[in-house]
Amino acid sequence: MEDFRAIYRTILHRPELNELFTSYAPNKKVLTTANVADFLRKEQFELDADERRAVSLINRYEPIEEANPPFSPFKSSLKRGCRCVEIDCWDGPDGEPVVYHGHTLTSKITFQNVIDVVHKHAFEASDYPIILSLENHCSPPQQERMAAHMLDILRDTLCVSTLDDSMPSQLPSPEELKYKILIKNKKVGTLEDTLRRKGERCRGQTGETEETEGSDDDDDDATGHLLKKVPQKAPSATKKSKKEKGHKVKVAMLLSELVIYTASRKFANFEDSREKQKFYQNNSIGEVKGQKLIKKKAPDFVLHTVNFLTRIYPKGTRTDSSNYDPQEFWNVGCQLGVKLAIISGYQLPPSNLSKSNKADPVVKIEIHGVPGDMAKHQTSVIKNNALNPRWNETFTFNIQVPDLALIRFVVEDQMAITANDFLGQYTLPVLSMNKGYRHVPLVSKLGVSLKPASLFVYIWYFQQ
Repeated sequence: MEDFRAIYRTILHRPELNELFTSYAPNKKVLTTANVADFLRKEQFELDADERRAVSLINRYEPIEEANPPFSPFKSSLKRGCRCVEIDCWDGPDGEPVVYHGHTLTSKITFQNVIDVVHKHAFEASDYPIILSLENHCSPPQQERMAAHMLDILRDTLCVSTLDDSMPSQLPSPEELKYKILIKNKKVGTLEDTLRRKGERCRGQTGETEETEGSDDDDDDATGHLLKKVPQKAPSATKKSKKEKGHKVKVAMLLSELVIYTASRKFANFEDSREKQKFYQNNSIGEVKGQKLIKKKAPDFVLHTVNFLTRIYPKGTRTDSSNYDPQEFWNVGCQLGVKLAIISGYQLPPSNLSKSNKADPVVKIEIHGVPGDMAKHQTSVIKNNALNPRWNETFTFNIQVPDLALIRFVVEDQMAITANDFLGQYTLPVLSMNKGYRHVPLVSKLGVSLKPASLFVYIWYFQQ
């Protein structure tokens, strides 16, 4: 029992937090709302903070937890600020479409439940628009059911027309589309046709359009087999013309009319897009093909993404639905100086490789972005203390392109002989960091929360 009490006191006592608390609490015991507002203005750089702001924070962070639904991957992605969510849709029982990653290890959930989660958590992390990329394998009746669910659940947040109901000549800015959810899917006809049909009844109607997705990665083998391709005879003129023409697919008109700024178009090459692609059409390019285009035609790729939204989808060998590193695709301004103090850690995860289960934690801070901004620093090692290690170490970074920069915190257990054991991580855009004292939550390699494990840091940055 005494050992338990000792551990409890160790976890409960946070001297670094107590120092901050007592510096703003006049009687060293209680922080009034006025004291909290003073702290927010001076330490957290919230210059307009008042007692109402203090009260809202106190109410917000009461220790009330919400039960996690079984479809938490969608929820966690949205809460981490993901702005494009792929939903793999298939015909389900009783006329209700279901969502799962076809031919992989994922479980099935109803489309309606997924849209409920999107509606609830879409704008918790960011005000900016979300694209729901529908990987649509459903029949027209179930496509119509999908559209009905989105109209009923998403309501005013669903983008169902252009900003002023007139035909624009370019995409609106993310600022203009705040709090809007956009649907990416195959579209029947043009955006002009949709605006002309506005108000007309389209339930029960279907239309035809050319297949827009398909495999555009000739050597992105979804099975992962490393085999040489067998030379084949050149196709006949008849077969070639059929392939070029493409096959037609049926789309429920109710769903098609919800596609406004994000109509799917099959990517052929950059020249084809420059000549034929509409501003509201966007492409999906396979991960492997995208990497090849970066190496061979980077300038063309940059010009393409200036004009058109482009989605990179993971290669077929990712049967666990994992994602690629997006940074190389984001890389195709002003300089920012960042000062970061790693103050302490709290209840860090135990080491899997340590016999005593006691970690020697070290924190690595990495900047990922354009090649000139890539940097890495690390703290000293704290021996045998994963409960409440304290570093109080400060690092500085000079970042040339902050809009494309990510900061990653990695906590490891330093091992004497073998490689360090991973304990936890967290990654976020540099420009999303708030100044002042902050807690950095840690997650596993798969993005699963390791709560209450966290780092306590101080952040300051300025433009140079």
